[in-house]
Amino acid sequence: MQEAVRLGFLTILVGGFWTNSVYGKTDGLFGKTTVFQQQTKKVSGVVTDANGEPLPGVNIIVKGTSVGVTSDFDGNFEINVPNDKTELVFSYIGFKEQTIKVSKSQSGLKIVLQEEVMELEGTVVTALGIKRQEKALSYNVQQVNSEELTKVKDANFVNSLNGKVAGVTIQRSSSGIGGATKVVMRGAKSIEKSNNALYVIDGVPLFSTTMAQGSGRFQSSGSTEGIADINPEDIESMTVLTGASAAALYGSAAANGAILITTKKGKEGKLQVSFSSNTEVSTPFILPEFQNTYGNDGRVESWGAKLPADFERYNPKDFFRTGYTLTNNVSLSGGSQKNQTYFSASSTQAEGIVPNNQYNRYNFTFRNTAHLLDDKLKIDASVNYILQDHRNMVNQGEYMNPLVGAYLLPRGENFESVHTFERYNPARKIYEQEWRYGTGDYTLQNPYWVAYRNLRDVKRERNMVALGISYDLKKWSETEKWDIAGRVRTDNSHIKSTDKRYATTAPTLDVSKTGYFGLLKGTERQTYADVLTNFSKRFKFGEKDVVITANLGASLQDTRYDDSQIAGPLRENGIPNVFNTFNVEQGAQKTRIGQVGWIEQTQSIFGSVEAGYNGYLYLTLTGRNDWASQLANSPNSSFFYPSVGLSAVVTDMLSVDTKTKISPILSFMKVRLAFSSVGSPFDRSLTTPTYTFDQDSKTWKTVSHFPIGELFPERTNSYEVGIASKWLKGKLTLDATFYQTNTKNQTIGSEISPSTGYDKIYLQTGDVRNRGIELGLGYDFQLIKDFNWNSHFTMGYNKNEIMSLVEDYVNPITGEKEGKEHLVKNSFGSLRYILKKGGSLGDVYSNADFTRNSDGNIYIDAKGNVTKSEFANGHFEKLGSVLPDVTMGWRNDFSYKNLSFGAMLSARLGGVAISMTEAALDHYGVSKASAEARDAGGVYVNGFPINAKNYFEERGKNRLAQYYTYSATNVRLQEAYISYKLPKKLLNDSMGLTISVIGRNLAMLYSEAPFDPESVSSTGNYVQGLDYFMIPSQRSIGLSIKADF
Repeated sequence: MQEAVRLGFLTILVGGFWTNSVYGKTDGLFGKTTVFQQQTKKVSGVVTDANGEPLPGVNIIVKGTSVGVTSDFDGNFEINVPNDKTELVFSYIGFKEQTIKVSKSQSGLKIVLQEEVMELEGTVVTALGIKRQEKALSYNVQQVNSEELTKVKDANFVNSLNGKVAGVTIQRSSSGIGGATKVVMRGAKSIEKSNNALYVIDGVPLFSTTMAQGSGRFQSSGSTEGIADINPEDIESMTVLTGASAAALYGSAAANGAILITTKKGKEGKLQVSFSSNTEVSTPFILPEFQNTYGNDGRVESWGAKLPADFERYNPKDFFRTGYTLTNNVSLSGGSQKNQTYFSASSTQAEGIVPNNQYNRYNFTFRNTAHLLDDKLKIDASVNYILQDHRNMVNQGEYMNPLVGAYLLPRGENFESVHTFERYNPARKIYEQEWRYGTGDYTLQNPYWVAYRNLRDVKRERNMVALGISYDLKKWSETEKWDIAGRVRTDNSHIKSTDKRYATTAPTLDVSKTGYFGLLKGTERQTYADVLTNFSKRFKFGEKDVVITANLGASLQDTRYDDSQIAGPLRENGIPNVFNTFNVEQGAQKTRIGQVGWIEQTQSIFGSVEAGYNGYLYLTLTGRNDWASQLANSPNSSFFYPSVGLSAVVTDMLSVDTKTKISPILSFMKVRLAFSSVGSPFDRSLTTPTYTFDQDSKTWKTVSHFPIGELFPERTNSYEVGIASKWLKGKLTLDATFYQTNTKNQTIGSEISPSTGYDKIYLQTGDVRNRGIELGLGYDFQLIKDFNWNSHFTMGYNKNEIMSLVEDYVNPITGEKEGKEHLVKNSFGSLRYILKKGGSLGDVYSNADFTRNSDGNIYIDAKGNVTKSEFANGHFEKLGSVLPDVTMGWRNDFSYKNLSFGAMLSARLGGVAISMTEAALDHYGVSKASAEARDAGGVYVNGFPINAKNYFEERGKNRLAQYYTYSATNVRLQEAYISYKLPKKLLNDSMGLTISVIGRNLAMLYSEAPFDPESVSSTGNYVQGLDYFMIPSQRSIGLSIKADF
């Protein structure tokens, strides 16, 4: 907190110096500007919209100078205009720019700004930063402004999109602040490759790796991602392109859709300083239900006798603490008509709900935009510097997860004694773990020992440097334009990760009697460069206007990763708990020493042509060809993918009389359709010989897959048709899209007989189809004067289906045709993630159940016990799909004068979720269900009571998944806020101040699952919907303050 305060004051001091240097003398740090001491005329007044509502923050510039002010919260302004100047320019986002003449000092001016003609007739940023008219787009585009992102701010702003964009499934990381978010648009498409969306910042694709990918049972360390580093206060707006058609020009990474982020620039006018501060506290949102009535009888499991009524009960909820997040941001913006500058500094400091879980991030952004040579040349340069560190970011899993011990602690024991997690051993002269219950079946340890003596720290230093240059080559007239632009950005990250396990940590975790140490140092580098020329010409075709717009460009993307690491037990005769590489047992079999590195490069050419006819009919063609390094040594070293789209503004096709008659009801309607085909290369190194170092034999080995012949890129073909409309004079909006995608020619690894000399062969086959609907509905109400209500509803439906898997595939070794009925992608206990023709990419099965007799009833043996057995003949019982059928969001915002408040409901319908946490709780007799069964005299099976211990141990220990599968349908109050803007006159007109109370995950209105089904432990494909001691999602409430000077 002290660092953030010092940072804020330092930035404000810099801003004060800048103000004095650039704009001349001031009355104070944020006082009024006096320009060059020359004679001026004073002009004052108020700026409003067409309804008479005051507009705060309007930029008022003396044309041809850098002299400028902004209107206050009540729309008032006052400016000193040099006597030799006679024009003032008023500009405000969403309104038409207006210029007025002033020949002398005036007061009481009333300036009325008009809104842009129609939102759908504006321009939006599309692929490669190209601006296009929205009515010309043939695909679905959804925009989110900065206010929607920061109103209820999240440290990872991607989470703020949940429920606000149709057709997008967003699942928050269970690791909490800074964790990677799973974002899937229009369903999962690829069997082996990532299904996550692409992020693009100011036209440049973002290199976004995750530090770790959780796989399920044993260890799932928390992961972060590149996009989580971005400061949400630096974002001006976001454009979400859910379809491959929209993202065809961005290359293969955009087959899953793209999120285009436009960051803030400096604005013309006097220096503007903005400061915001958020303080939030968080608590566990959903926890399992535990029992506290039966003890343990001296065993690690809690299958003992009932505890005395006066016995102090243990509640695992007591292990969690109240987490907090502190976010402070200060930004400065200003400049002349020729040069604008933006600077921001931000700090985020957080402690999670699990003890000793911490996250810190510091962001610094500088951006300068200059216009030279009569505004023909534009230079845009930016620098981002980010420092991030986090400790003990855990998602789920059995190893080094404090929740295992906290949840399974034997009932009847004194939890307070567990707080003392270590005791000094004078013989060894070290502190040792205090835990007398053993490791059991789940590698049990003292939860506080895990939190404070199994330390995983990650530090990351990142810098992004970008330069963009554009030049108007020729502007013959208003009907003909030609420009060229080039961009380059480097994105470099340096990572240091340490893993310290103190002596007396469970030996299962490769810990010697002196401890364990792991060290990784890595570097990520991405260089992106492109050049793009844009040409447009307007001409007459008969009496109709025709506009031809063409873009042609080339790009280079080079991505490199390198790390070196050492990890292993400390030397047996070494000094305990001295964590450095010299103390690691170099020759131990469990010691891992290695270096990993790779390079990927894609070279591309691309282009697009758009033909617009009379302002209502638009045809767009795009094409791109990639040369990807993954295809090296393959006959198919490059691949081409096109798109075509048609957009028709129906209302503009009507006659003037007809349009006038229907305009009070139907203001605007556009019909659109599009097709695209996007290619995607397979994984690197499949066509290039590589060598791996065998840690056990300490020798180098060649790859063990069958040599690849002719491989083709994965291909996603996408179709969509939709409408965009405005009704009731623009108050009601309705957007609807139907789409279908087919992803074919997928590269799948398949195990083969070792007798062939190889253990794997890569097959290119498979077809995954997604069909769905996206719907957006919005309405703006003005209930009474000054009281407005804005309501917006989004809905996405998607049906995922595997059309074909492996059929009639010719085995290159035997020459015979082969097929595979199913592929097993992950397993956990009896749970299997299995792909089958006719199923989906999220289908889950069980391969076991209680043993049953010939009548299909559960078999009870002579001792009155039940047993478990696997299904015969490789049979699997389908449990459902972890993929949702429908996602929905309903947002309502209200405002009355300076008061605003709102809330959003979000829902997920369909799909299943599996809790293996519940299986462990049953096994150890600490679940609520196990106590209720004991109270009832046992579990009734076939009408007979079965011993509860036998039943739950058999069911839980073997993790019979069908008994722990729940509906994932849920409805929640996702966020809410109440905000008040203090009248500026209360603050002596020196600043604007907004105070807000905010909340997230406030209430679960409906859910059957014993955990939050919207949380995920990984952005991977085959762990979704699975809970195994997952860190619970969090409910947060906070206070937000924003000040503008």
